Amino acid sequence: MCGVCGILNLDGRPASQAEARAMTRALAHRGPDGEGVFLDGAMGLGHRRLAIVDLSSAGSQPMSTPDGRFTISYNGEIYNYRELRTDLESRGCRFASRADTEAALYAYQVWGPQCLERFNGMFGLAVWDRARREMFLARDRYGVKPLYYAFVGRSFIFGSEQKALLAHPALTRRLDYEALLEYFTFQNFFTSKTLLKDVHMFPAGHWAVISADQPVLKPRPYWDFCFQENGAMDQGDCLEELDRLLRQAVSRQLTGDVEIGAYLSGGLDSGSVTAIAAGRKPYMKSFTCGCDLNSASGLELNFDERAKAEYMSYLFRTEHYEMVLKAGDMERVLPTLARCIEEPRVGQSYPNYFAAYLASRFVRVVLSGVGGDELFAGYPWRYYRAAQSRDFNDFIDNYYLFWQRLAPDAALRKMFGPIRREVDQVWTRDIFKSVFSGAPAKVSRPEDYINHCLYFEAKTFLHGVLTVEDKLSMAHGLETRVPFLDNDLVDFAQSLPVRFKLRNLQAVERLDENDPRPKKRTFFEQTNDGKLILRKAAARFVPEKVSQAVKQGFSAPDASWFKGESIDYVKNALYKKSARIYEYFDYETVTGLMDEHLSSRCNRRLLIWSFLSFEHWLKEFLP
Repeated sequence: MCGVCGILNLDGRPASQAEARAMTRALAHRGPDGEGVFLDGAMGLGHRRLAIVDLSSAGSQPMSTPDGRFTISYNGEIYNYRELRTDLESRGCRFASRADTEAALYAYQVWGPQCLERFNGMFGLAVWDRARREMFLARDRYGVKPLYYAFVGRSFIFGSEQKALLAHPALTRRLDYEALLEYFTFQNFFTSKTLLKDVHMFPAGHWAVISADQPVLKPRPYWDFCFQENGAMDQGDCLEELDRLLRQAVSRQLTGDVEIGAYLSGGLDSGSVTAIAAGRKPYMKSFTCGCDLNSASGLELNFDERAKAEYMSYLFRTEHYEMVLKAGDMERVLPTLARCIEEPRVGQSYPNYFAAYLASRFVRVVLSGVGGDELFAGYPWRYYRAAQSRDFNDFIDNYYLFWQRLAPDAALRKMFGPIRREVDQVWTRDIFKSVFSGAPAKVSRPEDYINHCLYFEAKTFLHGVLTVEDKLSMAHGLETRVPFLDNDLVDFAQSLPVRFKLRNLQAVERLDENDPRPKKRTFFEQTNDGKLILRKAAARFVPEKVSQAVKQGFSAPDASWFKGESIDYVKNALYKKSARIYEYFDYETVTGLMDEHLSSRCNRRLLIWSFLSFEHWLKEFLP
């Protein structure tokens, strides 16, 4: 886990060492163990190293093949690198290190872009081909590791974070109005856009080549999610296979020459991962963030899962550490959070920041339970609203309305009044629909619509969560690994019949996941639904009160804090016309929406969080 960056001057100008070093040093937090810059004519590669496998200087980057033709700057972990190495050695490759970086480098030398299909891991990488004078870029299947790029003048620049691109003197900081509307519609980005105009995120599961002869970047897919059930599967056999694959995935991701810990949130996903890992590495360290609930109410009273985490720590015999968050912690960390994440994304992410801070005090690598919900249908109240659709367009309408997470279209259009001309031609429903361009065409049964929901959330919601997780962990020099996103486990999960994940597709209940009342708990108690086969598998690792518990996200009681302990903070930040957001938003519309929350008429916690995040983003990135 490291940081990569690079420059390719498309007009042939020699790459500037000063510019390459400035971009590299902007990523210092991602790699405290070393810095490297490699120049070859118009090309410059930079790297910051967080040493995990082979801590010696032999693993330093950028790394070149012995003949000097290929040079790689690589960020991530390839968990099957030992198997790749054995194959590559049989083909004549001679390794000088034990690092997975060298396996990735030789794999590209031998197989070209097809090497990506052999990689089981997470990565964002660049390989320079000196003979052909071209740059190869690629990103892992699921988007665990980020990669950004921009064209500035006659130069192409890229990096693990936008900070690296901003360090290049030719990049102009401008707000992308269309991206802003996209974010405030979905609380996420479904396209490659970012809030910085001209800066794009390279798509997950794609590769591309760029050179002076081919100065346009055209990412090509090499993998995509494909939720298509195998209806002939036997549930008992599937349960045994899921058990095997889950154990295998965790074991694969325990590789490394540094200490590895685990997040232990109190839920079945992180609990299962920790249980398996602790069985292979005795006295692992585990980490939990809880919340002070003195001012919480309703559903929020269940937001602190420390008691369950402590009990599992006792069972798994981990060395356990905890942190308790209060309203003031959210307030003081928001400026730092804006700088770390670089753009607002899904959910309220500051608990993740503190969890990463806690874990980084003790370990270099931490295992996470992210991915279990998206693969095994952990959010049934989301899918059921679309399961009974008449046809694909009806499905799009139903699901699109649900994923307007912040405010309805009419309110958004009023809110964007000061810049309405710039966004009038943006149709967010079309953006939403475009996500399904790679999904299987057949949709006729409720099960097909459920699998479309799973495809959508894996492509968008999960990707947003992974982006946040990477930025916040790497801000502390910490590597987060996600065993649920092991290739074999993902392929298997996508093929499972929907009936193994959800109980009843006919009798469904729609509910608002922002509703402060405990409807989600009532819904689960009535249906006992979601992640059915995973719950059965998890019962072998975690206590029944965890494997059969109500789904609970990693969240804080912000709905109460925003109208209670943090109300002065919200008002001081957003109820003054001098706030930066009112350069783009209508003051009366924004304050009217927030009034609905403060008066308990409507839960606008996500919207208020997004306003606060955007305000701090403006101060940080458009000063």
